[in-house]
Amino acid sequence: MHKIWAVMRREFLEKVRTRAFVIGTVLFPVLMVGLTVLPILLDRRETEPKRVAVVDGASGDVGMKVTEALAASRREGTNGAARYSVVRVPARERVEGVRDSLIAITGVHKDGVEGLDGILVLTDESVDGGRIPYLGVNVGSMADMRKLETELQTTLRQERLRRAGIDVFTGMKASRSVDVVTSKVTAGKLTGESGATSFMLAYVMGFILYFAMLLYGVQVMNSVMEEKTNRIAEVLASSVTPFQMMLGKVVGVGGVGLLQLGIWGSTAMLVTTYRAPLARLFGASPDALTAVKLPSVRPDLLAVFLIYFVLGFLLYAAAYAAVAAMCNSQQEAQQANTPVTLCIVAGFMAMFALLNEPSGSLARTLSMIPILAPFVVPVRYSLAPIPIAELLLSMALTFGGMLLVVWIAGRIYRVGILMYGKRPKLSEIWRWVRS
Repeated sequence: MHKIWAVMRREFLEKVRTRAFVIGTVLFPVLMVGLTVLPILLDRRETEPKRVAVVDGASGDVGMKVTEALAASRREGTNGAARYSVVRVPARERVEGVRDSLIAITGVHKDGVEGLDGILVLTDESVDGGRIPYLGVNVGSMADMRKLETELQTTLRQERLRRAGIDVFTGMKASRSVDVVTSKVTAGKLTGESGATSFMLAYVMGFILYFAMLLYGVQVMNSVMEEKTNRIAEVLASSVTPFQMMLGKVVGVGGVGLLQLGIWGSTAMLVTTYRAPLARLFGASPDALTAVKLPSVRPDLLAVFLIYFVLGFLLYAAAYAAVAAMCNSQQEAQQANTPVTLCIVAGFMAMFALLNEPSGSLARTLSMIPILAPFVVPVRYSLAPIPIAELLLSMALTFGGMLLVVWIAGRIYRVGILMYGKRPKLSEIWRWVRS
């Protein structure tokens, strides 16, 4: 056992001391905290209202109503700060001249006087057609433009109904849009998550598992190939058995991946669970956190995620190690690892088959296939609860499949790691397994 520990320790320390590991491990927590803290910092900043001029060239009092609607608009999470500072400029017969004169002071800062941020042009044609010209400094901000459209929509819809001779109250009630508000229920309790956040969590988990399996599996393969091509394996074989060598490498690199994903997952769990105290720590209102919708990572979900990562990694890393032992160069290994990589891709693609029906028969079947379960079960568990008996059966089958793959890979590895020359045929590999 101490020989396996020595190999495992060497592989682990060699990987965690690299600059890429340190940067990658730190970058994700920083990003998670940044996504949470940024809305808080934006909430605390002094937000000046946008200075908007309404060029009123429309008949009736629609220009006055638009001005009042914009002046009443407030920013979310900023203690009711005004979003716009609005001035109405009547221009019934000279819309273009007034507009051009206002353009000359838009975005201009002169003698300590701030110019306009934007100009809204209202005419009868634009009100009836629903295409309102807005000439502004920051028209590239999609969020600001959507908010402006939202503020204008109600007022202009009422005006069009009035001009068509339809009762405004009846027309607005009939044209009210339908918005399905989703809330996730887990184990008979509301979680407070929407359908969008649950869907985002499933996607993120699937992508992380896919890239982690592929990245760390290839690292095991490259490590084996490096030792074989440099004849280091021959020296190591005098002290440890090939199986001990392979197991130490797989567990060592797997420990690196488990450490990294554990740090990422724990950060996500802490940040998403304690967002309100984090807001109070920065002296902001919890309403500021509504700007970024982040799904919550429960402790049980994190545990399932890490368990299946370990099982899946041991399975695929052993397969990658066996592939490297059979080959004599990196080029050969890149070609020979295609079946293993395709299995990982198949597991990732299987995730999409259960997003719409995570508790269906197909999802339950895929959860029992060892090469697919490491991808399917964590994603499925994030979408809907899985019965304990079914979850334990899936873990047992995955564990059994992992042991079988490790056993086969070990028998291939013990012969292939010390063989050079032509790559073996399938019949030879089968003979290695049987011998």
